[in-house]
Amino acid sequence: MRTVFSAELIRKYDKPGPRYTSYPPATEFHEGVKEEEYKKKLLESNERGRDLSLYFHIPFCESACWFCGCNVIISHRKDVSRRYLDYLYREMDMLKDYIDPSRKVVQLHWGGGTPNFLTNQEIKELFSKIRDTFNIDPSAEISVEIDPRYLSEGQLETFRELGFNRISMGLQDLDPQVQEAINRVQPESLMKDVMKRLRDLGFESINIDLVYGLPYQTPEKFKITIEKTIALDPDRVAVFNFAYVPWIKPLQRKIDPSTLPPPEDKLRILEMTIDMFQSAGYVFIGMDHFAKPNDELAVAQREGTLWRNFQGYTTKKGVDLIGIGATSIGMLYDAYFQNYKTIRDYYMAIDAGKLPIMRGYLLNHEDILRREVIMDLMCNFQCSFKKIEDMFGISFEEHFEKELEELKGMESDGLLEIKDRKILVKPEGRLLIRNIAMVFDEHIRNKKELRFSRTI
Repeated sequence: MRTVFSAELIRKYDKPGPRYTSYPPATEFHEGVKEEEYKKKLLESNERGRDLSLYFHIPFCESACWFCGCNVIISHRKDVSRRYLDYLYREMDMLKDYIDPSRKVVQLHWGGGTPNFLTNQEIKELFSKIRDTFNIDPSAEISVEIDPRYLSEGQLETFRELGFNRISMGLQDLDPQVQEAINRVQPESLMKDVMKRLRDLGFESINIDLVYGLPYQTPEKFKITIEKTIALDPDRVAVFNFAYVPWIKPLQRKIDPSTLPPPEDKLRILEMTIDMFQSAGYVFIGMDHFAKPNDELAVAQREGTLWRNFQGYTTKKGVDLIGIGATSIGMLYDAYFQNYKTIRDYYMAIDAGKLPIMRGYLLNHEDILRREVIMDLMCNFQCSFKKIEDMFGISFEEHFEKELEELKGMESDGLLEIKDRKILVKPEGRLLIRNIAMVFDEHIRNKKELRFSRTI
């Protein structure tokens, strides 16, 4: 089913809203949740026996991309990673006391920053430590983010030999003027070379990230980038909307705001992007993601089992996510935890013999119920009343009387239909799925100011 773009509806519903990588969103995290709660919840999670997903944050980059909103440390000194890895190992050693070693790891992801900042030897050493500490399933999804500009000799081969089967890399835009303006010069020839090497090495899935709304972008120029991206033949594509927030990310002050495309051009770029990728055979997964029809994400969505966590869309619903490293976020069944964001605070906590938890959130029954509804809508574009009733022992119509009344306006606008005791998101509503999900969000209902990106 092709997503339908409606500029009129987008303008009508344009407002800030969560991306729902979790519910409640990370804006609800608070510093009243610390290490003791984490230890307790980890032990409780052993009783549930759910499989594990591990996220390792490698914060270092060799050069600064001026558009970037990630938590990174810019360094030309390769030795900084040595000390950081030692602290990662100490955090893993502490976690061993609270995680049943028999629990299977079905998903492992290294993000950043730039994980290929590490040397080949460090990559092997870190992976060996993970394998010695946790029980990695032979069929696990093992992925890593790379910066193709800084790949050293044999790095891709090392990742593949260790068992990594998925790669994600940023392309952003192939126009030279745009690349100069964001301090990320990355020639098309480099991307072609890296893609060929990845295919030759047998990586199962390759993801490319694009960004729209960058300086000097126009619909005409971005069309060329999309055409060239399609020619590269990635399995998944993420097309992110650039948020210009120099008061939050000071590095963005290096970007001249007068060079940014106006809102009407960004809308045209978005419409064109959706049309071109769908015409090329990609499935619109939601918000800003596309995948080939045979990709696991597309298959899971068709089967109604797609989910979201702090790494975005995932096929691994019902797993406990453990975040390791500075700024990493973990997601257990009924609790979220985040490590200290600065490397200094992260080191200090571990030196004090503590798990480096800075803040978190403990979910109540209502949060878990609403999370199921929101995630079904966000990921699978539908929600079955009966499924929720069977899971939580409620009457959907009674429990969500206010929400169903609010949805009537969206139904009148053609965003969705309520039929056969299901909420079914229509093609016109898929781009506005965050707005639909927000109807069920208790935490934002009474907030005067929403501190989120705009829904489109």
